[in-house]
Amino acid sequence: MDISHRYDDIIDLPHHVSERHPPMPLIDRAAQFSPFAALTGYDAAIVETARLTEEKRELSEDGKRTINERLNELRLRLPADPGVTVVFFEADGRKSGGRYQTATGAVKKLDEHRGVLYLADGTAVPFDDIWSIEEA
Repeated sequence: MDISHRYDDIIDLPHHVSERHPPMPLIDRAAQFSPFAALTGYDAAIVETARLTEEKRELSEDGKRTINERLNELRLRLPADPGVTVVFFEADGRKSGGRYQTATGAVKKLDEHRGVLYLADGTAVPFDDIWSIEEA
């Protein structure tokens, strides 16, 4: 069958325009052909799963003793806002593990009751999460 003759009867007819329904905007016409995202959030879940965390390392008894000695030294020098560099573990809020952070700044407060070291920039570091602490 010859394709050129198949639509000869309708090819030159005028295009129908509805009087009842307004024409669809071009942006909406294009959207109907865009890919369907059947798995909404799947890409974000893949990225989250691929994000690496590390486990919190356990300090040795010597390491704990060293941290306690440094905290005691800071307590004595506290009114002078001593500067320190602290390496500490920050737990991940979404999955197990976390990562080690480094913060440098002046010590504003040592909260003995809560067991937290506060730096001048607002960083709060729990004593139990400190890996190392050095003078800055």
